[in-house]
Amino acid sequence: MRCFKKLETFMNDFNIGKKLLIIYVFCVILPLVLTDSIILYMIYDAGQKEQLYEYENISNSIRYDFEYTFEDAVNQMNDVYMDSAVNDFLNQNYENPYDFFEANVALTGRSSLNRLGGYNISNAVIYADNDTIINGGHFSQLSGVKDTVWYQNFLESGGNMSVSFYYIGDEDMSALLKRRISLVRRLDFFKKEGCEKILRLDVDYNQVARKLSQLNYGYGVYICQGDRILFSNRGHSGSNENFHYLTGTEDVAYKSTFNLYGEDIDILCMKAPSSLLSQLKKHMPLLFFLLVANLILPVIMVSIVNRSFTRRLWELGAAFEKVEDEGTMQGIEQVQGADEIGTLMRNYNRMVERMNELIQRVYKDRLERQEIELARQNAELLALHSQINPHFLFNVLESIRMHCVIQKEEKTAGMIEKLAVLERQNINWASDDVKLSEEISFVEAYLELQKYRFGDRLHYEIELEESCAGYYIPKLTLTTFVENSCVHGMERKTAACWIYVRIYEKNGQLYMEIEDTGGGMEERAVEQINLKMQNCSIEDIRENEHVGIINACLRLKRFAQGHADFFLESEMGVGTFTTIRVDVEYLRVNTGE
Repeated sequence: MRCFKKLETFMNDFNIGKKLLIIYVFCVILPLVLTDSIILYMIYDAGQKEQLYEYENISNSIRYDFEYTFEDAVNQMNDVYMDSAVNDFLNQNYENPYDFFEANVALTGRSSLNRLGGYNISNAVIYADNDTIINGGHFSQLSGVKDTVWYQNFLESGGNMSVSFYYIGDEDMSALLKRRISLVRRLDFFKKEGCEKILRLDVDYNQVARKLSQLNYGYGVYICQGDRILFSNRGHSGSNENFHYLTGTEDVAYKSTFNLYGEDIDILCMKAPSSLLSQLKKHMPLLFFLLVANLILPVIMVSIVNRSFTRRLWELGAAFEKVEDEGTMQGIEQVQGADEIGTLMRNYNRMVERMNELIQRVYKDRLERQEIELARQNAELLALHSQINPHFLFNVLESIRMHCVIQKEEKTAGMIEKLAVLERQNINWASDDVKLSEEISFVEAYLELQKYRFGDRLHYEIELEESCAGYYIPKLTLTTFVENSCVHGMERKTAACWIYVRIYEKNGQLYMEIEDTGGGMEERAVEQINLKMQNCSIEDIRENEHVGIINACLRLKRFAQGHADFFLESEMGVGTFTTIRVDVEYLRVNTGE
């Protein structure tokens, strides 16, 4: 105990960096490096061996199952191969179809043909180089299949028996399966007798593919012929699609090859997901032993260092927690040690004294600043209201004046009626919010007024989704954009122009689109307007450039708490397209409903 006490006193004057270095070296780094290296090596080695063993077992299992499927077909072929009755039947020349039919009936009851077929066999046909045979049932003339894929593959094999994997494509439109597996054997047991005879058994492709697709190994297994994928438990086995091929990017972990009646077949096992957790569970006793061994040295060292600074750090932390829980800062009564922790505790006490003096002063200053800022924002909003009225009114009255000068007729009654609709809303600023359905009525009234001026040169179309009609926006903001399209777009083009207004909701956002087929703008002007719309401010309005548009953008941004975006596209001589996008949740918050 006396040694521990001296060591504790000695450690009090060490800086924290040295203390942490001692802890890391003796309690963490050395034990973990040694033990983790051993554990990881053992787990990795065991996992590799186990995974390799699993790959071998799976490959052997697939191979045996594959060979067993074909073994039944080969046994049936052997029976036909040594059946003299079948051989005599195929060698005989028949004078007419009736003679062939009688011989076929007689053969059916006493030959190996009765055993052809089964669960894995989809078709069985014997082809003979005998023109008197009638195609049908188990028999067919050899001359009709000499150009087929399976027959050419059989000839290329050079043997008496081969297996062929092929895709018939559109060769037979009535075929249910486009992929085929055919076992082909020359019936030459009775070598010196008669014509050439070939037996073809078709193994059911779907049966083989279904077995492999049901294998749930957690990783891909491919059965390939060269680069061509015959079967797989990861797709690629559709019976009515052409064969897929390996791309060369597959992560192959194991490969085995076997020969199937002259064809080399590869079984590829893809790399399995990491099984580190399962390996850790299997070696839990060893891990537990190493964990206990690693704890002994850290516990001894931590117990020595702990009394040096942990207790004081706890006191300092408790003082900070009181600030969070009680909202007040209190000093630490007892400060010990000459290291960084002791210095920190003394500085904390000085900070507490200083902070308590400043809290009241800072709090009061902050309230005053908030009041000033609120007053400034209200003043700016009033300025926006005062500017939109004369600007908008000027353009409407100018349209009426131009119409009267040009037409020289009394049609002002209708124009004044539309103007009254606009001015009634323009003058009433008791609330800056208006439903979209009402704003659309203002837009329509404005466009009708402009039709008095432009006549058949102006056409418009308005689309408002019913679900959007109840959303609130700042009044006359949408009308301002329509006004801009009408005045600046129409005046630059002598031909007839269209103005489209579309409002809809998509992915939680309200979209307002204003499109015109007017004169358009230059690319540089479009860039400048886009920049000002996205970064609009009171200063931009004071510059008196595009005041209506910037005013509307600024009000929409403030209304939606900054969650509003504006995009303008234009092309000279083609027209202008403006998109306004606002998050719906901020529109709902401002409805007051």
